[in-house]
Amino acid sequence: MTVVKKYYIKLGVTVFAGALFLGCESNFKEIQKINFSEFVPSSDADMVNLKYTDSGRITSILISSKMLDYSNVSFPFTEFPKGIDVTLFDKKGKKTFIKSNYAISYKGTAVIDLQGKVRISNENGQLLETEQLYFDQRNEWFFTERRFKLTDPKGVSNGQGIDFSKDFKVINSQKITGELETAE
Repeated sequence: MTVVKKYYIKLGVTVFAGALFLGCESNFKEIQKINFSEFVPSSDADMVNLKYTDSGRITSILISSKMLDYSNVSFPFTEFPKGIDVTLFDKKGKKTFIKSNYAISYKGTAVIDLQGKVRISNENGQLLETEQLYFDQRNEWFFTERRFKLTDPKGVSNGQGIDFSKDFKVINSQKITGELETAE
């Protein structure tokens, strides 16, 4: 009888351990679900055409086929996964045109990260092309450490690393090559 009792005790311990293990697995999955927060946008828009104004004057127009707003997260941002087409206006009405395949705007820092075939041009015939470019909205300043191509009526230059004002009046470039016509 002691062999049968030992068998039943081992069987009972095994069943109890198995139930305990399965019970813990179920509780563990429930705890994971509680701590998991879904990363979903607070709003989603298709075919966006936004006009930004300052004192009744249009300062920029943003067009995008898709906009995702993540204002519900601790570091809020707006994402444009299908790219943007932006027109900036200065106080005299001169335009700067921006296109990129992807963009993300960080609300806390007022910095926009433009990515994928970024092209910036103006009415004076200047064109900058790169794969990634940042725009500091507060200072109206563009910058990148990536390779770029700058086409100007005076010539073409290539380089790596550039920063410039939104009207292209001030340009600081690094590691440049190319030919430009000068006044000298």
